[in-house]
Formats: sequence, C-alpha cells, structure tokens
Amino acid sequence: MARFYAPSDICGAGGMCHEQIRSTPLWHNTYPCRDTVFIETDAELPGMRGMVIGRVLLFLSFLFHGSRHSCAFVNWLVPQGNGPDPETGLWVVKPEYLGNRRTAAVIPLDCIARGAHLLPVYSTTPLPTTFHFSHSLDVFRAFFVNRYVDHHAHEFVL
Repeated sequence: MARFYAPSDICGAGGMCHEQIRSTPLWHNTYPCRDTVFIETDAELPGMRGMVIGRVLLFLSFLFHGSRHSCAFVNWLVPQGNGPDPETGLWVVKPEYLGNRRTAAVIPLDCIARGAHLLPVYSTTPLPTTFHFSHSLDVFRAFFVNRYVDHHAHEFVL
C-alpha cells in the first residue's frame, strides 16, 4: 500500500489516500503484472519534482542487525528532456540502460511516493494483432506520464 497526501481529497482523513501497488508473475494466473511508481530521489533532478519512475519487479524484506527492512527491486525509467512534451504537456520517460541491459536497483519502500500511470509513445508502425498489453513496458521505447489518470496524479505531477 502506498499512502500519500492529497489536499484536494476531502473524503480521506485529512487528505490522506492510499492505493495498492502490485508486482506478481501471474496476475489472475494469466500474465505478469508489474506496476510503475513515482520514486523520490535525493538528487536535485529537474522536472517531475525530482522524482523518477520505477517499474516494480519484486518486493522483498530482510533482517539486518535485528531490524526489518522492506524494499522493492525496480527498473528505472528516467525523464527524457528538461520539460514536458510541448504537444501533450505530459512528461516523457524512457527506460534507462547500461550497455544493453535495463538499470535496476533495490530501494527502500518509503521512497515510493505513489503509483504512476504510463501511456506508450506510439510510432507509425502498427502493433501485431497478437500483441498482448502485458508486454507494453518491455516493448515500447518511451512513455508519457499520465497526469490525467485521476485528480491526485494531476496535482502530483506538474
């Protein structure tokens, strides 16, 4: 569960909201479901309030010196350019690569701000009729960060 503050939501307790973030190899025993999330970073990055997008591959926890640490293993999707796309007004992110492999990291769960909704940046090539949507995050090269998915996201991403 991701809990976050949404000041315009008067239904929550003091503006607090929550949503479930999933990462499972078999969603309804048919296909994988790997949600994308906003990740707060320490870096002073331009745009998106210094956040990047991560695709959650795995949730894990471990004990170290008697303390439990809850983490997520994520692939990084980083902003493309220094501002939103001029035609759509939406930020564009693309998977980050090191050589020919996507970059990944283990992050603490408290770095996850909330879920993110991505829309593929389509090309002029049509998709095959056999294309399954569950492969979208693996196939497309860039994604729009959809700030119109709900009013919380609209406030969250400027």
